[in-house]
Amino acid sequence: MPVYSTNPNAKRNYYIEEVLEAGVVLYGSEVKSIKDGKLSIKESYATYKRGEIFVINSYVAKFQNSSFFTHEENRDRKLLLNKAEIRKLIGKIKIKGYTLVPIKVYSKKGLIKFEIGLGKGKKFYDKRIDLRKKDLKRELDRSFKNKISI
Repeated sequence: MPVYSTNPNAKRNYYIEEVLEAGVVLYGSEVKSIKDGKLSIKESYATYKRGEIFVINSYVAKFQNSSFFTHEENRDRKLLLNKAEIRKLIGKIKIKGYTLVPIKVYSKKGLIKFEIGLGKGKKFYDKRIDLRKKDLKRELDRSFKNKISI
């Protein structure tokens, strides 16, 4: 399962409570460009519009060999979800502090899929605590590695 893009800010800035897999409506030139790895979801998010979920601010570069009629690079892309999943997500999004964040884009059985997470924003002090835990874990791993190799 090739992963074309990941969002490094997703787990850093949000507590991801639930993860969903969703298909996405794309043009042919977008699919080819994504499979070439020319995609960025770093600053993108998902939102609710007209009864559907859309990914906003995702960047897909224009395919080099496409014709004159090609896609817009920063357009809103519709996610393909069931009505029950959409209703459940809308109910949780309306709660203060929750948002939908794309975590990664990958291919499954030849189809492009978005993995989106329902996340609650972290405060600044939460981020510092996570960094502190990461540093402690790294130091412990180093110390165990040094003791084993002696």
